[in-house]
Amino acid sequence: MFEKLKTKWGIENNWQIVVIIIVFSLAGSSVVFLRKAYFNLLGFDNNTSFWLKTIAYLMFIFPAYQVTLLTFGTLLGQFRFFWAKEKAMFRALKNIGKRQNN
Repeated sequence: MFEKLKTKWGIENNWQIVVIIIVFSLAGSSVVFLRKAYFNLLGFDNNTSFWLKTIAYLMFIFPAYQVTLLTFGTLLGQFRFFWAKEKAMFRALKNIGKRQNN
């Protein structure tokens, strides 16, 4: 399994896989924590509309997750890996936007 990931991700050793998985875990956990604080700041509670929460979640969580990935990736020495993934993701989003406009 590690060999497959190393090939797919273009990395050299198993230690990098462990660090990358740790970065994904830290970023995900941090965003969950930040979401709670964000919703409290907006005054959301159990009575807040599901759709309002969903829109606010998407508008905040998507960029927050990208920033935390880059932050933890940088702190743990994997900036290049995560920066390459960010650029690829934004290119894909840009292409989706182009297809919808045609």
